[in-house]
Amino acid sequence: MKKYSEYKDSGIEWIGEIPSHWEVKRLKHLVEEPLKYGANESANDENPANPRYIRITDFGKDGNLRNDTFKSLPLEIAKDYLLKEGDLLFARSGATVGKTFLFKGFSGDACFAGYLIKASVKKNLINSSFLAYLTKSNFYENWKKSIFQQATIQNIGADKYNNLMVPVPKDCHESTSIANYLDHKSQEIDSLIAKKQQLITLYQEEKTATINQAVTKGLDPNVPMKDSGIEWLEEIPSHWEVKKFKRVSYMKGRIGWQGLKQSEFSEDKNLPYLITGMNFKDGKIRWNEVYHISEERYNEAPEIQLQVGDVLMTKDGTIGKLLFVGDLPNKASLNSHLLVFRALEKSYYPKFLYYQLQSENFKIHVELTKTGTTFYGISQEAVGKYKILLPPYHEQKEITKSLEETLHEFENLISKTQKEIELLKEYKTAFISEVVLGKIDVREEVLEEIK
Repeated sequence: MKKYSEYKDSGIEWIGEIPSHWEVKRLKHLVEEPLKYGANESANDENPANPRYIRITDFGKDGNLRNDTFKSLPLEIAKDYLLKEGDLLFARSGATVGKTFLFKGFSGDACFAGYLIKASVKKNLINSSFLAYLTKSNFYENWKKSIFQQATIQNIGADKYNNLMVPVPKDCHESTSIANYLDHKSQEIDSLIAKKQQLITLYQEEKTATINQAVTKGLDPNVPMKDSGIEWLEEIPSHWEVKKFKRVSYMKGRIGWQGLKQSEFSEDKNLPYLITGMNFKDGKIRWNEVYHISEERYNEAPEIQLQVGDVLMTKDGTIGKLLFVGDLPNKASLNSHLLVFRALEKSYYPKFLYYQLQSENFKIHVELTKTGTTFYGISQEAVGKYKILLPPYHEQKEITKSLEETLHEFENLISKTQKEIELLKEYKTAFISEVVLGKIDVREEVLEEIK
């Protein structure tokens, strides 16, 4: 794409040159009223007849409001904080500081919360969508970082947003055309990203189905079959055994904390690890994120001191999250939300168990035996009653080897697709940055689309 014919220095380091017919204005000179903080009210009301109460948590990744977080405020409270079409909301503190939401195309009344700041732009000076796109640019990210470098806490109040420097065409119609063009281009890129995300979902589903087939039917499609005796599983290879899990596996969890407090957690890498379910990712341990405990605390619970080849499972909250202990950089123990499994007398191949517990057979068992209403858990006793499928030991190893070769191919495809998604996201941000800062001239592209 071509550049504008003439440029001038913007006077702003992070913007550089802008088209000669553009200006740089502070945000406070582009709004029709002073920037306004939202209502400091609790989100207790869920009456759909009242104005929706928009909070940071309501911002969806797709630029729309989330449907699962609806809250409202009575009109008598909301009336001083009502939004109108084109208002832009800025998050002013917390982990999402600087995040923005454009109030556009909403049906009904809405108001906004106190951790947000409202900017109502002068429509004869700038298109609000153009301003919203500016907040998705690299320039805006650099501006935020400069603000954070000047303060010990991540907080951007109205005083700082007021002084945000905004490059803008002198003719407001041009900012509108640019915004409309970016809407179209963003939709194209988002559509590509969505298709690749669907592809990852398909790979994940095929990966799950492959595991399930291998650990419940084996590798030989012509092997004689028999009734499994498990209602939802139907047939299994005739030479496989079905045993209660507790008969073939060591199974232990931490019994209380023995007074262990969070203040005792250490980052000293020479001390034993204390593994939690938060440290699992894709069946592997993120050792750099694991806290440590003293040798004395480690030795208090020898029954849950880990060994290479152990399989761990979360038993509370997100039940059934799994980890295979493939390596141990140091001694390690468990927190109270995990169970450790270890084969009794070579009854199963450890990695085969890891995959067996990912099968639909085990997932159904968990669903039928878990307890709780809002916070679910499964007892060690209930896990022990799981009917595990056991091929001969050598066959377990063969199944595991074959599975891992296939799963490696899926993981490569997933990784490749995830990288493509990241590149598309980077391209989208870079493209928006080039357009809203006037580095490329899209006016002819806009005219082509109109035709």
